[in-house]
Amino acid sequence: MTDMPKSSGERFIGRIMDELDPSSERYQVLDSAKRFKSSWVELGDRLLVVSSRTLYRDWGYGSFEEYCTREIRIKKETAQKLTLAYRYMEKHEPELMARREEPRPLPDYRSIDLLRQAKEEKGFSDDEYADLRKSIVDRERSHPTVLKQFKEVTKTREEPVSDPSVPLKAALAAARRLDTALRGVDELPADYRGMVENLISCLEGELEGMAVTVSEV
Repeated sequence: MTDMPKSSGERFIGRIMDELDPSSERYQVLDSAKRFKSSWVELGDRLLVVSSRTLYRDWGYGSFEEYCTREIRIKKETAQKLTLAYRYMEKHEPELMARREEPRPLPDYRSIDLLRQAKEEKGFSDDEYADLRKSIVDRERSHPTVLKQFKEVTKTREEPVSDPSVPLKAALAAARRLDTALRGVDELPADYRGMVENLISCLEGELEGMAVTVSEV
């Protein structure tokens, strides 16, 4: 049986890999990118390392975005979804994260990002979130099916105006997106990132404190 024809992106990545030491960090990231569809968790993990340690500068790129589009051949939006989905799985789905070592494929990273949005941005109720998670994790629905379910919920439900956690969740989601975006900015003072990290920590603390208060009522 012959191998499937390689895409132009795969051939481009392959040519770069031919010039690199297989044990190098750069080679490992490219190898993950070639196996993107079957190992998105690995790629998300490695991209976070590249971004946080600004390794792309050592490899001749001026920004994380430039590195992703020119070498890894993925869009800025895709890189953001990958890294956010990885962070979400690492924090909220440790059992699912452990499944990365099994032959059984993990859910689509886009579906995991929808699950993240449902919890962190859209204010899904516990039941709505659990139902969406069941479709993604247990029933292993396709991404188009999950997206349809996600849109139906966000379209029909209304956020309770009296729920004080809604603006906090929105602020926390915005702060996390800002943190991810700042990792790709060159020559940014370390104090700026520290301020954003402190903001995220404070907002998380406020939400956790609010949840405890509600549970005690």
